[in-house]
Amino acid sequence: MTKKTLILIGFILLKFILQYVLISPEYDLQRDEYLHLDQAYHTAWGFLSVPPVTSWFSCIILLLGNSFFWIKFFPALFGALTLLLVWKTIELLKGNLYALILGALCILFSCLLRLNMLYQPNSLDVLCWTAVYYVLIQYITSEDTKWIYFGAIIFAFGFLNKYNIVFLLFGLFPAIILSRQRKMLLKKQFYFALIFGLMLILPNLVWQFRNQFPIVHHMRELAETQLVNVNLADFIKDQILFFIGGLLVILAGLYALIFYKPLKKYQVFFASFVFTLFIFIYFKAKAYYVIGLYPIYLAFGAVFLSEVLNDGWKRYLKPVFIVIPILLFIPMYDIAFPNKSPEYIVAHSEKYQKLGMLRWEDGKDHQIPQDFADMLGWKELARKTDSLYALLPNQKETIVICDNYGQAGAINYYSKKGIKAVSFNADYVNWFNLKIQYKNLIRVKEFDETNEELKETGPYFEKAFIGGQITNQYAREYGTTIFVFTNAKIDINKRLEQEIKEEKNYKR
Repeated sequence: MTKKTLILIGFILLKFILQYVLISPEYDLQRDEYLHLDQAYHTAWGFLSVPPVTSWFSCIILLLGNSFFWIKFFPALFGALTLLLVWKTIELLKGNLYALILGALCILFSCLLRLNMLYQPNSLDVLCWTAVYYVLIQYITSEDTKWIYFGAIIFAFGFLNKYNIVFLLFGLFPAIILSRQRKMLLKKQFYFALIFGLMLILPNLVWQFRNQFPIVHHMRELAETQLVNVNLADFIKDQILFFIGGLLVILAGLYALIFYKPLKKYQVFFASFVFTLFIFIYFKAKAYYVIGLYPIYLAFGAVFLSEVLNDGWKRYLKPVFIVIPILLFIPMYDIAFPNKSPEYIVAHSEKYQKLGMLRWEDGKDHQIPQDFADMLGWKELARKTDSLYALLPNQKETIVICDNYGQAGAINYYSKKGIKAVSFNADYVNWFNLKIQYKNLIRVKEFDETNEELKETGPYFEKAFIGGQITNQYAREYGTTIFVFTNAKIDINKRLEQEIKEEKNYKR
């Protein structure tokens, strides 16, 4: 085993270790993770929230026991593979050992540590972006058309994971047209690969068509509720912070693509960077959507710096570039991860606020970062719902309906009573089991000072009462209330059918 291989294995092992130790045991899973895990029980070629690939990995996790270890393993794996691809790209560009270590360090000690903590499509999205760029470099280097087919396969897989990868093509195609690489568009293999890629994503497109293209509603809702709060200054600041330890390396890579002769054949990547970033800014995208753009430029920068820092006084800068990502990780370790208690974060809120970490998607500042708040209160909710469910007669005829997918998914994941909660939110609207004639209702409602659930729903049941609330003040679900209704006076199923129909019509 060579020295380079041993170093690479060391980086990959360190990557996995960090992904597990950066999460304090007092935090639960994150809101989105519960939804993705529940998709394993409802496999399809598409979902209202995401394309199908995440559900495939959820099936694997379910087969492996659905434990915390395996839930966190896959995003960590995708992050490790991203590191591996950057390493392989540096090798392809003839980078030396210094370049390999520099590139690996910049990937390891970056925002990917935080992104790869959560079981969401984002980690695989970054990997797919990096892989598409890697195969393009392979094609430019060798002009072997097999890489065009590999690119089509990777893009299709990335599309079936997260539609965000479409922006890669929006940025890449105009760059190709303006470069010498436009000759690739004249090859028949390009169009064969294009057709092949379309065939791979066709099942999802058919699913979208049959379900009246829910992605359109999802994007409209996202634009109205979240993207409207995105501002350019915060967007640019986040881009700098994502790979702050490798920022100089990325800038060096962009410079090298224009002025460094050995990399000039890859100039298409400079134009692609500009086009892609502009498109994301134009559409007021969330800052983290862009993360997949950067890893490949760390490879270009590392190769360039490994050469220009070889001569004269500049060779003394070599250790500086190595130390920068490590040193900048130290303050990042202290604030960027859920490895501190909520009480600690509140006590040191000033430093979190300076970095904008207390700003949520609603555009307001809160006590702790939104991702952290989304990892609290779920076990409490499930435990209290279980205890109320256990007291009810006719448990099999009891339905648990929640306001949002996080509540439903968390109850389903942590429940010891086999509860299968549902919601009119996200994919759960399609997962109601109306074969059971329900008599009791447990209603989980988000906190609202003017909530009149008992007054509105109570008359339809013989008995109604409040069973409990989430009491963790740091949880995003703080104050979420559990209402219990028993012995229905009406046909619950008929009412549910009507509400499901109304909700689906709204989403069209």
